[in-house]
Amino acid sequence: MDQPRWLDEREMAAWRGFVAASNLVARHVERQLKEDAGLSHTQYEILVQLSAAPDGALRMTDLADRLVTSKSGLTYQVTQLEKAGLVARRSCASDVRGVFAEITDEGWRTLRAAAPGHVAAVREALIDILTPEQLAAVADSLGTVSDHLRGSDG
Repeated sequence: MDQPRWLDEREMAAWRGFVAASNLVARHVERQLKEDAGLSHTQYEILVQLSAAPDGALRMTDLADRLVTSKSGLTYQVTQLEKAGLVARRSCASDVRGVFAEITDEGWRTLRAAAPGHVAAVREALIDILTPEQLAAVADSLGTVSDHLRGSDG
């Protein structure tokens, strides 16, 4: 049996730094959105994805892929947004099993109102702390990780 490749000191520092920073940034952003907009971060990201889609609508399966979440988790969040009047669901005309999520006018208003505070929280927790070089390294490094893991999820 192969021996595990334990992390050396530098690798462990990178891993611990990533875990701590990602959890702290997520907590900071989640708190800001809950307090200022009454949304979870996932709900905010659903509105963002729908707002960027043609006609403000995406198939639920495509939305789950974009958000890197389970279909059941997405269904729960969309149901909450639907109850709040921010999202509506409609059937797909070409596929009886397909369902679209669509941002409503109230969803647009909520997103427009929430966006400035969200961007300020992201800047405060991550963007403005890093130098341009560090920011480029983070974007490049985490992009590589995301691409690798998305490619191996198939």
